[in-house]
Amino acid sequence: MRLSRYFLPILKENPREAEIVSHRLMLRAGMIRQQGQGSFSWLPLGKRVLDKVCRIIREEQNRAGALEILMPTIQSAELWRESGRYEDYGKEMLRIKDRQDRDMLYGPTNEEMVTEIFRSYVKSYKDLPLNLYHIQWKFRDEVRPRFGVMRSREFLMKDAYSFDLDYEGAKAAYNRMFVSYLRTFTRMGLQAIPMRADTGPIGGDLSHEFIILADTGESQVFCHRDYLSLAVPGADTDFSNDAEIGAIVKTWTTPYAATDEMHDEAAWEKVPASDRVSARGIEVGHIFHFGDKYSKPMGAKVTGPDGKDHFVSGGSYGIGPSRLVAAIIEASHDDNGIIWPEAVTPFDVGLINMKAGDAECDRVCGELHAAFAAAGKEVLYDDTDQRPGGKFATADRIGLPWQVIVGPRGIAAGEVEIKNRRTGERETLPIADVKQRFGAAA
Repeated sequence: MRLSRYFLPILKENPREAEIVSHRLMLRAGMIRQQGQGSFSWLPLGKRVLDKVCRIIREEQNRAGALEILMPTIQSAELWRESGRYEDYGKEMLRIKDRQDRDMLYGPTNEEMVTEIFRSYVKSYKDLPLNLYHIQWKFRDEVRPRFGVMRSREFLMKDAYSFDLDYEGAKAAYNRMFVSYLRTFTRMGLQAIPMRADTGPIGGDLSHEFIILADTGESQVFCHRDYLSLAVPGADTDFSNDAEIGAIVKTWTTPYAATDEMHDEAAWEKVPASDRVSARGIEVGHIFHFGDKYSKPMGAKVTGPDGKDHFVSGGSYGIGPSRLVAAIIEASHDDNGIIWPEAVTPFDVGLINMKAGDAECDRVCGELHAAFAAAGKEVLYDDTDQRPGGKFATADRIGLPWQVIVGPRGIAAGEVEIKNRRTGERETLPIADVKQRFGAAA
């Protein structure tokens, strides 16, 4: 992709409305455009990152046995009245009426709708377990949306909902999602720590928030140092083996870990001082067992092996992809801009032509662009007539992992410079070696 043909509205100054790093850098890098309070358009660069985040989420949900569906954004109030939540949800729910004067709402979540789908088709325990998920825009009329896409009114959510015959089945489903989340965040270059969360009136211990450590985090968190070196399950993990999955969850829930709200000072004192990690954290995912909270009032039941009807035991599992993009930036940036992990970067390589219009610079850049593309690399080719300083500032601000810098002096020597955005290290190599470095034929 040539930058001269791309839509990348870079801002040179810090926007006054941006309070945190991710909001500031997303605006300055031309990723988003604020359309209203807590409402954003995702511009081409931002949409590429958002799509890659969603792709990883989908792959890991599918690997864990969840099935993707897509539910409407506008829901009937009647479903929420069945569950008893319509009046209780509060002003965050945007309530509307259609032209027939029926009460409707813009969905903030989908427990009622997915339960209605389940009860319409599933009647026997033989069709269980079942986990349905979707990735869909949600709306919550927050009293004070802030921090850009970190806490917006309209946001993208991955919601998964599991259905099982009993608590033991629901616990196995919960564990599968727990391990799936570990893999999901690791693949995005994040170190996420599962921390025990409030289960509300249901009780028990099946509720965890997944927290990444970041200096700009919204809450204080406490954990054992062991979490910083625990091995994340690999791609060969057998999600059909409940014992194996359960053992992984036990390993990841044995050391101490808690957010400020769930912090137990007495238990914390038992952790050796040298192993205590107290830091700021950002929530990137939440998994939750809710039993028959929705199945009982909505009549979602199946016939069990005993011939009797059983209200199914459920759970919900959320990840906010739009929020996650901001969280990645909060955890991975420097004074010059974003530093994208390779798995979610909008482009793999930034190809910088230091003297656009120069015949040799244009020729070598064209040759490298074609070679990288043939090797499967996504390239953003800066072929603009901007000054070198501006090109470097843009490249650093948008945070692509690698910069390949082509200039007249280097070409005269048959060389090209490459820069690692994360480390800042620069290296000058022969053109053929640069092609090979990025998987292209020499």
